[in-house]
Amino acid sequence: MRSSSLAILVVIALGLWLLVEPLERYFPIKNVEPRAVTARGDLAGDEQNTIDIFKSNSPSVVYVTSIALRRGFFSLNAVEIPQGTGSGFVWDQYGRIVTNYHVISDANRVQVTMADGTTWKAVLVGAAPDKDLAVLQINAPAGQLRPIAVGSSGDLQVGQKVFAIGNPFGLDQTITSGIISAINREITAVTGRSIRGVIQTDAAINPGNSGGPLLDSAGRLIGVNTAIYSPSGAYAGIGFAVAVDIVNTVVPQIIKHGREIRPGIGVTLVDERVVRRLGIEGLLILHVEPGGPAAAAGLRPTRELRGEVVLGDIITSVAGKPVRSYDELRTVLEEVGVGAEVTCTILRAGEKLQLTIRPEAL
Repeated sequence: MRSSSLAILVVIALGLWLLVEPLERYFPIKNVEPRAVTARGDLAGDEQNTIDIFKSNSPSVVYVTSIALRRGFFSLNAVEIPQGTGSGFVWDQYGRIVTNYHVISDANRVQVTMADGTTWKAVLVGAAPDKDLAVLQINAPAGQLRPIAVGSSGDLQVGQKVFAIGNPFGLDQTITSGIISAINREITAVTGRSIRGVIQTDAAINPGNSGGPLLDSAGRLIGVNTAIYSPSGAYAGIGFAVAVDIVNTVVPQIIKHGREIRPGIGVTLVDERVVRRLGIEGLLILHVEPGGPAAAAGLRPTRELRGEVVLGDIITSVAGKPVRSYDELRTVLEEVGVGAEVTCTILRAGEKLQLTIRPEAL
């Protein structure tokens, strides 16, 4: 016990002595100037490419804030609070901004912050919820608008390098890189409908990146970042983007009509759960719209005849592709397009028939 106390006293005394004695007397101080900087040399080619992509495209990327009205707890007065945030990008020189539908779906008001820090009130032009896409309009001067370069997604290959620019967690613009992990994936939109042809990437996509662009190594738009797969809600190496070929088809429709124009055949279908309980493999027609494509093709609805229910035609395939759900029918019709003739295979009273039908815009 005495030895440990003595050791403590020695340490204390040594510390007090060092406080009053100049340290340099015993440890001369040399070389106090900053170290010479080692020359780095040129950046690697892929590094310079990433830098160029960010410099070229960051002015096109915006920060989207959706604002909701809420009643105060002790007051009936409505107050505005941030509902959510996301990213978007300048589509054209007229001030149209593309983002995800889920970013602005519950907003009473939306504002867009440009890369230069200016903030603009945004008006909703229209949306395609089934594709998780929305178009906003701002009145920024043309000189501040940098439309993004648009590429294609039909020729993408697994392993291609990609870049995501956005505002994750509300931070200023960031860029992350990765590769295309898979193509032709399928995810579910907020409406419950399937979005097909989706790009999967391991580029870090976090909350706030939604609605931002996915770019190829040439700096062209190839997708709109829309979702991540992560139990925690943070980056887990699996992100998804709506392919640009879909975006480049749907966005002009939204701008022109305020919505996505979808091909239809003018039928109402019996609920799929009921059809399955009946043991039917296909789509059972409940009602045929008079004057529509289905009526012109001769499709028959379910009807009551002399007190008995006579089942309508059962659609089993369209354009040679089996259809077992409305989602599958819609996908095939979108591939066919408005106005194109397509062969529809049906079952009528147990007999297989083939009819020609021409989908219309609905």
